[in-house]
Amino acid sequence: MLAAIALTVTLTRYEFFGDELYFLAAGRRLAFGGADQGPLVPMVAHLTQLAAPGSPLALRIPVVVLSVAGIVVSAAIAREFGGGRLPQIVAAAAYATSPFMVNQSAMLSTFAFDATFLAVVTWLLARWVRTRQDWLLFAAGIVAAIDIQVKWLIPVAWVCLGIGVAVSGPRAMLRRPALWFGSAVFAAAGIPGLVWQSAHGWPQLAMGSVVGAEQDATGGGRIGCVVQMVGLAGLLGALLLAFGIWGVFRVQSLQPYRFLVPAFLIYAWLIALSDGRPYYIGGMFPVAFAAGAVSLSGVDAGRWARITGIPVLAISVTTVVAALTMVPLPGSWLRTPIDTPSQLVQRVSLYGTEGWSQLTETVDDAYRTLTPIEQLDTVIITQNYWQASALEEFGKPYHLPAIYSPNRGFGYFGAPPDWVSTVLYVGADNAAAALHTDFASVEPVALLDEHLGIPGINRKITVWKCERPTHPWSQTWTHMMAPELEQGL
Repeated sequence: MLAAIALTVTLTRYEFFGDELYFLAAGRRLAFGGADQGPLVPMVAHLTQLAAPGSPLALRIPVVVLSVAGIVVSAAIAREFGGGRLPQIVAAAAYATSPFMVNQSAMLSTFAFDATFLAVVTWLLARWVRTRQDWLLFAAGIVAAIDIQVKWLIPVAWVCLGIGVAVSGPRAMLRRPALWFGSAVFAAAGIPGLVWQSAHGWPQLAMGSVVGAEQDATGGGRIGCVVQMVGLAGLLGALLLAFGIWGVFRVQSLQPYRFLVPAFLIYAWLIALSDGRPYYIGGMFPVAFAAGAVSLSGVDAGRWARITGIPVLAISVTTVVAALTMVPLPGSWLRTPIDTPSQLVQRVSLYGTEGWSQLTETVDDAYRTLTPIEQLDTVIITQNYWQASALEEFGKPYHLPAIYSPNRGFGYFGAPPDWVSTVLYVGADNAAAALHTDFASVEPVALLDEHLGIPGINRKITVWKCERPTHPWSQTWTHMMAPELEQGL
C-alpha cells in the first residue's frame, strides 16, 4: 500500500516520454502487431486516454498497478519457497527498492508489462512444484499468451524455463498435458503477430541489430549489459541474487526449484549475447530475490541484520525515496549540451523529456508560412517517430495537417497519398542532402535549436518545405523507412 501511494503521487513528475506518445498514436491505429511491440500496450494507452484525455497520470496508472503486483509476486514466490513472514518482506523490499522498479513505475512501457507477466509465470510454476495442481501450468500458458501481445521476449523466457526443468527437474512437469495445452494456447496467441510480421517484412528481426547498436552507442555492450542488470537489481537485490544462486543448491527447501537458476542464467546470457536491453531481465528478479531471501533466513538473522541487513535496506530505501522525490532534476541545473547518445540517455533519465511544445509551435509557424492553396495539399513528415507522435498529440489545437513518419513503427501506419505535392519535413539539421533526392525543391522555413535542449525535440531541428516529389509516395516511402531513432547526433 505504501508503495502504491508513493508511486501514484509521483506519477506526473515526468512530462510525456517519446515512447508514451507513440503508444497513444499506435492506440489510435490498433493492429495485431507492430515493428517492435504487440497491440496490448497501445490498447491500454488508448483506453486510459478515452477516460482522461491528455493525462499523464491516467496513462501511467497501469504501470503502478504492475509495479505493485511485482512487489506482491516477489513475496508470494518467497512463500512458495517455504519462506516465512521475514523472507517474504525481504523479497518484497528488494523489488520495491530496486532501480528496475523505479524505472518500471515511472512511465508507460512494454517492459513494465512484460516483467510482471513473466514474474507471474515463474510464480505459477513454483506453485505447481509445491502443490502439483496442473491448472497452474495451463494458467502459466495463458499468462504467457497475454504477454506475447506485449513483446516477443516471453517465448525466449519460456524456452529458458523449459531448459531449466529439463536440466534440473522436476521433469514430471514436462509430462503434464496441462503444460502442453497451455503452451498450445500460448503458441496460438502469437499467430496474429506472426502474420502481421510476415505481411510487413519481419521488422522485428531488424530491431535486434538496432537495439544492439543503441546499446553499444550508449556505452553498454555485452559486459556493460551484465553490469547494468546487476545495477538494476539494486544493492539489496544484488545481495539476494548472489545468495539465491548459492541457496538453491545448498538450502534443502529450495532444491526442488533448482530449474530456476539455469533458466535465469541462460536468459540473462541470451540478453547480453544479443546486445539486448538490460531491463529485459527484470521479470526474473522476483524469483531470484525470493530465493535469496529464503536462503538468508537460514543465516544467523541477528548477526546478518546487524552487520549487513539494516544498512543495506536503509541505503536501498533512501536511494528509492531520493529517486522518487528529486528526479527529474530541475532544468536550471543544466550546464552542457548533449552531443553523444550516452549523454542523451543520461539527460533523459535525470531530467526527463521536454520541449514538445516548442517543437509543435515551430512546426505550426512553418505551416502558417504556406499559402492557403499550398496548405490544401500539404502534409507533415517527421524524421523520427517521437516527433510525429508529439505533433499528433500536441498539435490538435493548431489544426495541423496529417502527420506521417517513416521511422520505426510509425512508418507502418502508412505513406502519404500520391496527390500530396508539398511536405513540411521535420528533422535533424543534417537531413537536407537526403531530401534533395526525393523532392525537386527543398528549402528551410524554420529552425529550432535550444543550446541546452534535447536533440530531435528542441535542438538541432530544421523544418523544410519540400515540393514536387520525384517519385510516387508508394515508392519513396519504401526507401525512407528506417528503424533507427534518428536524433541528429
